[in-house]
Amino acid sequence: MNVEFNRNEDHLKQLTYQLRKKLEKVALGGGEKRIAAHKAKGKLTARERIDYLLDKGAAQVEIGAFAGEGMYPDEGGCPSGGVVVVLGYVQGRQCVVVANDATVKAGAWFPITAKKNLRAQEISIENKLPIIYLVDSAGVYLPMQDEIFPDKEHFGRIFRNNAVMSSMGIVQISAIMGPCVAGGAYLPIMSDEAMIVSGTGSVFLAGSYLVKSAIGETIDNEALGGAAMHSEVSGVTDYKFDTDEEALDHIRNIFDKLGAQPSVGFSRATPAAPKLDPSELYGQLPSDRAKPYDMMEIINRLVDNSEFEPYKDLYGQTLICGLARIDGWAVGIVANQRKIVKSKKTGMQMGGVIYSDSADKAARFIMNCNQKRIPLVFLHDVSGFMVGSQSEQGGIIKDGAKMVNAMANSVVPKFTVIVGNSYGAGNYAMCGKAYDPRLIVAWPSAQLAVMSGAAAANTLLQIQVASLKAKGEVITPQAEKELLDRIKARYEEQLSPYYAAARLWVDAVIDPLETRKVISEGISAANHAPIEKAYNVGVIQV
Repeated sequence: MNVEFNRNEDHLKQLTYQLRKKLEKVALGGGEKRIAAHKAKGKLTARERIDYLLDKGAAQVEIGAFAGEGMYPDEGGCPSGGVVVVLGYVQGRQCVVVANDATVKAGAWFPITAKKNLRAQEISIENKLPIIYLVDSAGVYLPMQDEIFPDKEHFGRIFRNNAVMSSMGIVQISAIMGPCVAGGAYLPIMSDEAMIVSGTGSVFLAGSYLVKSAIGETIDNEALGGAAMHSEVSGVTDYKFDTDEEALDHIRNIFDKLGAQPSVGFSRATPAAPKLDPSELYGQLPSDRAKPYDMMEIINRLVDNSEFEPYKDLYGQTLICGLARIDGWAVGIVANQRKIVKSKKTGMQMGGVIYSDSADKAARFIMNCNQKRIPLVFLHDVSGFMVGSQSEQGGIIKDGAKMVNAMANSVVPKFTVIVGNSYGAGNYAMCGKAYDPRLIVAWPSAQLAVMSGAAAANTLLQIQVASLKAKGEVITPQAEKELLDRIKARYEEQLSPYYAAARLWVDAVIDPLETRKVISEGISAANHAPIEKAYNVGVIQV
């Protein structure tokens, strides 16, 4: 019996259990009472609509399930950002589905709702995937309109994207299954085709109360913008249906007749499971995040047949680079090695730290993958770049910049999995959110911040203590400890993968056993978007 393995396994399985419980809670949206009231109107919930629409048994990846988690407490919260986004299949065609959750504030748009909708459109645009909007929303949440309405990446960007996506030939289909108010009315009508459900669906620029206030006209919402009016009088909608199910069936019929999409042609062999048991992933990651471990034990439980072809494996060993297959797809893997290694040039090197030689190796490997049209997968457990006089004299900034340049300019799709730490410039070099990964996900063991909790807390403590002393205040050791504890607690909360997921810094927090599926579905999506740009790193220091 391996006591260390069992301890690690228990810890990560407990974190994964907590993840499942959180997902169960998120799936309830606005709560059971609101769900019951919603269904009493003859409507399916957002998640029921998606389940009905998507192909049964086909792979699905939910995007942004934890969006809004812990945010807006004064407003009563906004579970999942009030909208459900899923990457899935309709009639065998991979697509993005966006469904407003009317059990959350009547589907009103919070700031995070707009951000999540824009992320859904971004996935559609980057991968040239069809997108389906299931609309059921009261429009902008007025108490927060200043954070939703006017800026470039706010509400209006959605409709700008509608227009741009249409010009790109990306199929957009909408079903109006509830209210669709004000500026939000443009979303379904700027889609290629729009359908509406009789009795529940309505679409107008101004509701009956606003019309009465503005021009004195008395009219009810159904006559103003209901299914009959828009299908028989205005011609705004293309189809009218009596139930949610009928509308969803028609979307499936449309997808059944879509023409074929171009393919990039990423290499894919017959998928094979890892030879090493993937369930052992739980025991490979130390429960003590300061402990070293061999990242190859993780990689060998993620890749097909546990086969990995290392690149420069005796050089720059704190970064593992090499080729493998995941669910049949050829991938280039860049991963942080967490065990202590020995360089013949510089001596001992700490795991999880990027040194000049490893950055140099990774830059060359990334360029090779772009040359060969091989998608890149980044596995994070990184503390940052090496610091100190020896590293500075050795050109760590230059070598780190070279790696960032090679990665940032990549034209092949990039996918990021945060396994453990993801700190500071290490996050950037390993393709953090700022560097356009097609998908970025985190294990429940992940931490994401500018530096570790202990380092940040001590730094912030020094700053605050110096400030207090400058004011002539005396701080006792006990008071200093209490201040450190408060700072650390606040910072530790911000390190959580759920804090990151709430703000869409990551697309999802996943069970480690879902890693292969997420990467495979991401590459499958990316395979629909031909690479049109030549790979060019520009000016780099050598």
